[in-house]
Amino acid sequence: MLRYSALTTMLLLAGVSMFGAVTTYADDDHHGAVKLLATVPIPPGMSPLRAFDISWIDPATQLYYLADRSNASVDVVDARTNTFVKQIFGGFRGVALKPGPGGVGHVADNDRSGPNGVAVSGHWLFVSDAPSRVVSIDLRTDTVVDSVSTGGDDSLRADELAYDPEDGLLLVVNNADSPPFATLISVDKATGHLGVGARITFTTATNGAEQPVWNPGTHRFYQSIPEVNGPGDGTGPNGAVARINPHTAVVEVMFPVQHCQPAGLTLGPHQDLLLGCSTIFDTAGNAWSTSDVNTAAPISVIMDAKTGAIDRAVAGVSGSDEVWFNPGDRRYYLAARANPTGPVLGVIDAEDQTLVQIVPTINTAGKPTATPVVVAGTAHSVAVDPHNNHALVPLSANNVFPNCLNGCIAVYGTPKGND
Repeated sequence: MLRYSALTTMLLLAGVSMFGAVTTYADDDHHGAVKLLATVPIPPGMSPLRAFDISWIDPATQLYYLADRSNASVDVVDARTNTFVKQIFGGFRGVALKPGPGGVGHVADNDRSGPNGVAVSGHWLFVSDAPSRVVSIDLRTDTVVDSVSTGGDDSLRADELAYDPEDGLLLVVNNADSPPFATLISVDKATGHLGVGARITFTTATNGAEQPVWNPGTHRFYQSIPEVNGPGDGTGPNGAVARINPHTAVVEVMFPVQHCQPAGLTLGPHQDLLLGCSTIFDTAGNAWSTSDVNTAAPISVIMDAKTGAIDRAVAGVSGSDEVWFNPGDRRYYLAARANPTGPVLGVIDAEDQTLVQIVPTINTAGKPTATPVVVAGTAHSVAVDPHNNHALVPLSANNVFPNCLNGCIAVYGTPKGND
């Protein structure tokens, strides 16, 4: 069982202003405090950014790619100059709608929307979409060169993905299917053509499957499984990380984790995996809510990728979706949209395995009866440029952050970030 002895540290919150002061946990004199440096507005003429999914930075070009459902495009931002570059279109699904609670109005149907996952290798952009669609795009021409289906049910999306550049293999997850599954897809590195391979079904997963990652050190994919043999409502205390052999399409082992439903997953130094826990548990070990009689005990978990041993339960940040390791400053960045203190960007020192800081972001409310429907948006996506150590976090349209009335990409960093 994970322990929460560092919880009192998390509760010693200093005063926080939206753009300047931050809540700091550890000595950050070496790097300086992370703060909002700039916002890159979504240009006029585009639909307001309200629905989006995963983002990615290509360190070779310092270009940032965002799966923008509101505009059914992949948006590209230059992370060197903080400028919006272009949109890439690929026949993406966009925002699908479903009846709202009680049949009143409509809300976003996350399971049938797209684009979703994005990754870049060389001049190839890989994007997952609904229904169960995966495309490769030639970035020299911004055109789709191939499109394949993973064969999910009922128009459900292909979600997050990871790429093995050594073998030219994608692992693409259908998280909304029951049970969820992943598909190995071969990539012709010369032409970008895709070949659908073996399916890997996660039979014990009861709350989907989330972010995968490729580990060149072990030559294995790792797949976050939020809930194992649980009730299926996001409250089960047992999660796992599956280690997958790409050559045999076999789950070699399921590394267990308790009191963390892992969604985000990233590979850090020393063969460590950071697990971004999507569900917050309380001090009694139960799923926490704002009406809980027990105190929240938010954690993120660092796991040894070779053995599955839990190196550290880092107290103070949880409720994460996408997480990212930045080799430039050797820190983990977490898009913690459901942190108990409100949505934040979490920063963890990957060497000390301690929480450095949380910086406020923002979630926005939906309007299910508006015309057109205004969907809710959460700060659940992050990618970091290793050259300048800037963390880019897309934010839904709001009147809190500057230049964000149409949505924006918030750029966070430190005064010493360019060192």
